[in-house]
Amino acid sequence: MPWYTVENVAEIPSPALLVYPDRVDQNIRRMIEIAGGVERLRPHMKTNKLREVVRMHLDRGITRFKCATIAEAEMAAAAGAPDVLLAYQPVGPNVHRFVHLVETFSGTRFSAAVDDEATIRALSEAAVAAGVTLNLFLDLDGGMHRTGIAPGDRAVELYRVVSTLPGLHAAGLHMYDGHIHDTDLDDRRKASDEAFAHVQTMRDALAAAGLAVPTVVVGGTPTFPLHAARTDVECSPGTTVFWDFGYSTILPDLDFTPAVVLLTRVISRPEQNRLCLDLGHKAVASENPHPRVKVFGLEDATPVGHSEEHLVLETDRAADFPVGSPLYGLPWHVCPTVALHNEAVVIRNGRADARWQIVARARTLTI
Repeated sequence: MPWYTVENVAEIPSPALLVYPDRVDQNIRRMIEIAGGVERLRPHMKTNKLREVVRMHLDRGITRFKCATIAEAEMAAAAGAPDVLLAYQPVGPNVHRFVHLVETFSGTRFSAAVDDEATIRALSEAAVAAGVTLNLFLDLDGGMHRTGIAPGDRAVELYRVVSTLPGLHAAGLHMYDGHIHDTDLDDRRKASDEAFAHVQTMRDALAAAGLAVPTVVVGGTPTFPLHAARTDVECSPGTTVFWDFGYSTILPDLDFTPAVVLLTRVISRPEQNRLCLDLGHKAVASENPHPRVKVFGLEDATPVGHSEEHLVLETDRAADFPVGSPLYGLPWHVCPTVALHNEAVVIRNGRADARWQIVARARTLTI
């Protein structure tokens, strides 16, 4: 039987997110191998959003984590994570939510990425009022032009602000290069080196100004092995823990294993060559063009319709799949796909034997 097949599939309502812990652990071990040890790793929890997966990292000795939301950071801390970076500048009410997080989980060292002076000053005021110290990373724009400040004199001055304001501690530099995902490894390496050169220049400028840079956190999944070759940075891959159809297609040099699959069923055969599956926008991430999912056994089918609860495929083999037939598919983009599901069905030894609540898909937990 194929590895993804579930013996007691009749017990699982579809659509469903299936997670295979043995494969997750294999990916975690592969991450450690590439990084050369757990000390170099700060995996991103935005992909899995699961307490159980945080604990699997901890069991392998990984102690540093990265998150995109305060809910993810709270989930990681509640699971026992000793060190959590919120790689998303807290603004508005999130300033006080972040401070409350620091106050609530005293056993976790929290930090946040920042790139704006007014926000930094607001964090300083909130920290002083609460009697806590906030660790802040200066977020650098490595060419993605989404967040971060361009390396240069202004960035040096902003880092100095973090270093001198009360209630704050300058934790180092953060740079995410998610725009670099060239399939050709040489092209990806060249782009990664060019982006990182600005980080190194910035680090040298801060050292010359007498400002300490304790840590540099860089990269995502596509550039993970490239940054892992550097000896003085922390790497923060995310998708590696579950893997997906997209990265397995465009990043053939990365040998991670799919560890999450979508269960779907044929709910109608409206025409002789058409199948309708219960895998709509609410079950699989739909921000990318088709194919948004690779349905095993129907890889040659053509998507012709996708709506909230339905995915319509055209295939000459439609007659082979009666209404009610279970099918399994690999999402193109697993991170937002996970966020669409309340729970993951845990598959061990070919059987569904547990449910894991995807706690951090919510924007707010208790804080």
